Amino acid sequence: MALEAYASRNPDTVHTDVLSEARQACYKARDAFYACLEKESNKAPTEIASVGLLYPSECKGSRAEFVKHCRASWVKHFDRQYCRNRRVQRLLDDKDSRRGPLTLPQPYTFKSPRV
Repeated sequence: MALEAYASRNPDTVHTDVLSEARQACYKARDAFYACLEKESNKAPTEIASVGLLYPSECKGSRAEFVKHCRASWVKHFDRQYCRNRRVQRLLDDKDSRRGPLTLPQPYTFKSPRV
């Protein structure tokens, strides 16, 4: 019963949005949108995308192309991936306070109890 929910209703149907040309168009639109985000990063974000991603209104056109060319699940995935990468980068670049050699705790020497 559960398998039927995942199976395609018509197994002979080819989903054109996963073919090579459509994937390439999706990736191109995705890259253009995220390049716009990087270029306009100094402006205040006013628009809301999926998964809490905020972007400036100057990138509205490239966002529309991105949503038009990609599946909704792919858009959500790419937005999550972008947010995660930005969060990690922000943690790594925390105003240079965490840069430099990594200091590890000194090894502790265990003394065997005398019996």
